Amino acid sequence: MDHPRKDVPLPDLHTAVPVESTGEEKQIAHDQDEEHEEHEESRQASLDGKSAGRFRSPSITNHGENPDEKHMASEDPESGRIDLQQTSTRTPSVIEVPMASRSGLFARFSLVYEAQEPKHYPRNIKWLITFWISIAAMVAPMGSSIILPALTDISMDFGATPTITNLSVALYMLAMAIFPLWWSSFSETGGRRTVYVISFTLFVVFNIIAALSSSIGMFIVFRLLSGGTSAAVQAVGAGTIADIWDVHERGRAMGIFYLGPLCGPLLSPVIGGALSQGLGWRSTQWFQVIFGGVVVIGIILCLPETHIHSAIAVHSRTTSFTSSTHQSVRPTLTRTSTRQSVALKTKKYASLAHRIFIEPLTITKYLQFPAVALTITYASIAFGSLYFLNISVERTFSRAPYDFSTIIVGCLYMFNSAGYFLASLLGGPWVDHIMAREARTAGRIDARGKLLFRPEDRMRENVWVAAFLMPAALLWYGWTAEYGIYFLAPMAANFVFGIGSMLLFGAATTMLTEMMPGRASNGVALNNCVRNIVAFIGTFLSEPLIKAIGNGWLFTILGIISGLAAVIIPIMRRCGERWRERMDIKMKDMD
Repeated sequence: MDHPRKDVPLPDLHTAVPVESTGEEKQIAHDQDEEHEEHEESRQASLDGKSAGRFRSPSITNHGENPDEKHMASEDPESGRIDLQQTSTRTPSVIEVPMASRSGLFARFSLVYEAQEPKHYPRNIKWLITFWISIAAMVAPMGSSIILPALTDISMDFGATPTITNLSVALYMLAMAIFPLWWSSFSETGGRRTVYVISFTLFVVFNIIAALSSSIGMFIVFRLLSGGTSAAVQAVGAGTIADIWDVHERGRAMGIFYLGPLCGPLLSPVIGGALSQGLGWRSTQWFQVIFGGVVVIGIILCLPETHIHSAIAVHSRTTSFTSSTHQSVRPTLTRTSTRQSVALKTKKYASLAHRIFIEPLTITKYLQFPAVALTITYASIAFGSLYFLNISVERTFSRAPYDFSTIIVGCLYMFNSAGYFLASLLGGPWVDHIMAREARTAGRIDARGKLLFRPEDRMRENVWVAAFLMPAALLWYGWTAEYGIYFLAPMAANFVFGIGSMLLFGAATTMLTEMMPGRASNGVALNNCVRNIVAFIGTFLSEPLIKAIGNGWLFTILGIISGLAAVIIPIMRRCGERWRERMDIKMKDMD
């Protein structure tokens, strides 16, 4: 139990403890309000003389437990978190970071203030941040799919084979796999906001060059670079959601966040088909330039820094630099040999090179943990199957017996995206309900009556539904497309696949943020890395495999693989908690 602060009377502290079954909520809230105001006055008075880290909460370390709850249980009497306010329905007061101390690139232009504890933001600000992260998350999948209806036109314009042209999609996906390792690593120390601003600004520049490409090689290279820059939000976005939302609300927030990546594939093929047919395929790249510019402006104005650890690091480095500057005034007058100077500079540049080129790759070390590896594997199988479907749709329905126009082919991608959209809206609240139900059933309740959540509970009946729908839909699509059956039959299969795969994607991504507390963006970046490599393979191999064995047998093989992967669900249910406990110990040793 926390030691009371000197300015908080002990009787009030005990009186304010909420007991859900007593029906005394009103009195509890009143007591909490008084205690909170008194406490905040004391904290604000000492703000200038305290370290920024004092107001920060530690990472989740208790198997999906709310980080705020973990901090409330701390024995530190100087904790900046009020022990009891999280159990009230009242929104905690927000401590605003002064303008001069705010983190991130162009921070002074943000219309939304930076908070000492992002989870204390009012709900309207949380949803505003979630909205813009979701909009930014549209960019990467939009870029991968906006040219799908125009692949044939691009091949004809550059005189390239379909396989070479498909590289403009495949390498885009490969860049989305690799670049997030760097974006994630940089965000952990440089902050989320800086990564967003830099990456999307570069995205705009690279798309301008791609639109002006004079050869297929030039187009592929700058498509690759634009894919890498657009992918920042794929890794860092889920980290931002974890920064501002508590565990028991995160399923719904993740569902809304995923509407962006899902609306991208839903809208971009239609937009790409219409633009390509009316203005030529280059107009698709100019559309991305405009959309990317809107995202950059929205990020600068509406996204404050939310990663508290990076803010602490900035303050720490500033304090360290100031301190070392004062302490080093006299020693700088002493002589330093040329050899010593060279050695110091070499060490400095070697450390910088390691930070830039090597450290991001160390994220792959988390694959040694079975809980992480199996979760990513299952999601990657579904994601790779999606890109086999994407290439198959363009190839199959632009030729006999269908012979659809470019714009109609673009509209066909709406079916699986509609499935993603539906599952995203309904799946998040469903998973939140499952999590609460499992915690109550197991009696996982802490001393304050708060439910304790486990990441493995996200793999319940929701993922079993996905495990059935995905292989069934792949078989359904493959053979209806193979025999040229009326187009609504294979498109209905794509809709069903969209529902199943989204149920899995949402559960897997949220699990990773909870299994890797304090490293949420690293876990998501690793997930994106593996699954986008699989998508790259799928995009590159789809054309020759369809030509060799046809849609029927190709998607039968994918359906069997997807069905067999469902064995991961009971394995995670049985072993997940034990694996996480071991992982927590090893991760502390790695630190």
